[in-house]
Amino acid sequence: MRLKDKICIVTGAAQGIGAATAAKFAAEGAVVIGCDRRREAVPGAAETHAVDVTDRAQIDAMVAAVRARHGRVDVLVNNAGITKDARLVKMTLEQFDAVIDVNLRGVFHCAQAVAPWMIEQGAGVILNASSVVGIYGNFGQTNYAAAKFGVIGFTKTWSRELGPKGVRVNAVAPGFVETPILATIPDKVLQHMREQVPLHRLGRPEEIANVYAFLASDEASYINGAVIEVSGGMTV
Repeated sequence: MRLKDKICIVTGAAQGIGAATAAKFAAEGAVVIGCDRRREAVPGAAETHAVDVTDRAQIDAMVAAVRARHGRVDVLVNNAGITKDARLVKMTLEQFDAVIDVNLRGVFHCAQAVAPWMIEQGAGVILNASSVVGIYGNFGQTNYAAAKFGVIGFTKTWSRELGPKGVRVNAVAPGFVETPILATIPDKVLQHMREQVPLHRLGRPEEIANVYAFLASDEASYINGAVIEVSGGMTV
């Protein structure tokens, strides 16, 4: 068990990659703190909290409760995210702001809430959800690409700031993954997405969760400031 007794917070844990990550971490022996706006939908976590990552007061309250009960925070997985796609000329300010608030500001809020405690402990891991879209861009995703590129900037900066304190910071950049976020995409488009990947399939949430589990573990003790692409080779 690579994460035995580690206190691990996972945001956006009710579905998709977040739910798979919570399940994987639990299987690896972690004490999983599952956070989502829909607390009742979080599967398999030792403890759940209703958290909107755009609400700093909720985040601070959750982290305080976790520390009061468990005495520490070992891992944070900043997974919560949304999409509101539109071409630049059609995107509304509401669409832009909503995605930036969740996918970028939310990552900042959660990391800033746990970082002082990890520094005090002299150890910790922060894992951020970026995307291949944040590296290469994507049609109709100005807001999402900006947020995910920003997350890479967070990761590189925090790895420099927190590394000397014993805290590792890394990001995972998934490609196309079979999650509810793709539910509105027509089958014809999904088939085209599959054809773009050398493996000729979309990723599974569990395959992203496996990478998070590795990065959270001591097996990745010398990996810091990395952005690991998990895309089936779609950008080759």
